[in-house]
Amino acid sequence: MRDVSQPLLFETSWEVANKVGGIYTVIKTKVPVTVQEYGDRYHLTGPWNRFSAHVEVEEIEPEHPAIRKAIESIREQGIQVLYGRWLIDGAPRVILFDIGSAAHKLDEWKGDVWRVAGIPSPPNDVETNDAIILGYLNAWLFEEVAKNDTEHAVIAQFHEWQAGIGAVLCNKRKIDVATIFTTHATLLGRYLCAGNVDFYNHLKHFNVDEEAGKRGIYHRYCIERAAAHCVDVFTTVSNITAYEAEYLLKRKPDGVLPNGLNVVKFSAMHEFQNLHQVAKERINHFVRGHFYGHYNFDLENTLYFFTAGRYEYRNKGLDMY
Repeated sequence: MRDVSQPLLFETSWEVANKVGGIYTVIKTKVPVTVQEYGDRYHLTGPWNRFSAHVEVEEIEPEHPAIRKAIESIREQGIQVLYGRWLIDGAPRVILFDIGSAAHKLDEWKGDVWRVAGIPSPPNDVETNDAIILGYLNAWLFEEVAKNDTEHAVIAQFHEWQAGIGAVLCNKRKIDVATIFTTHATLLGRYLCAGNVDFYNHLKHFNVDEEAGKRGIYHRYCIERAAAHCVDVFTTVSNITAYEAEYLLKRKPDGVLPNGLNVVKFSAMHEFQNLHQVAKERINHFVRGHFYGHYNFDLENTLYFFTAGRYEYRNKGLDMY
């Protein structure tokens, strides 16, 4: 019987020590609290981005025997693995895989994921190919850890569809690991919102397979949906995403885990006020240069609103005016 009071926790994402979008910030800011709770029993896994890892990760030797043996078994097959500490608050331990060094396994793994899960994968989708490689490497790691450490419970949390293959394999191979899949925004939902559709009023009525196929993302949708159904616990980060997932992924989430950004407050209020004034004057200066002469307005009676999102002009609300 495994000890559930002192579990090993693995959290996997494409954005571990690899800044692509918002999930990087979400994971980075939750790390200090997680490390405080789990200590060295907490590890993050992801792809080895050599452009950023050499400044973000300090390589060390793994101390946990089961994890050390698992990494050695993967390295013996010619696959490069970086083990170290992510140089952020909390200094969590990370296990990063060189995706390219495992590319020779891609065709074998693509055939296997079709046989065991019915998930298709076209030949020229590099992002999906990389997700398959990452998923198989994660499953390999978790299976070896669970085999070598029979005392502790093992928990694996997978973020977004790019990490979803690992969740599917844990289920299909019956690996003794408790699994969680977290979607931050459904893949099909992103595409539908970006298109000219009345999304929320028609959410219950979409033919999801057809819609995913029309947008050329059916194979990615299959990964996300399979991951949601194969894990022990399925979560999202907001109530609106939970509602969306229930109809697009056909499983009602077991819980909502809101993203919490660890915002450090200024120790002195006057310091914050001074910085605010300087920043606002810089914005005003830009606005004068950009708009004045064509469109004049009173800057003293102007409110600024900011939003940010990757390649998502419409569904982030930037076109509301």
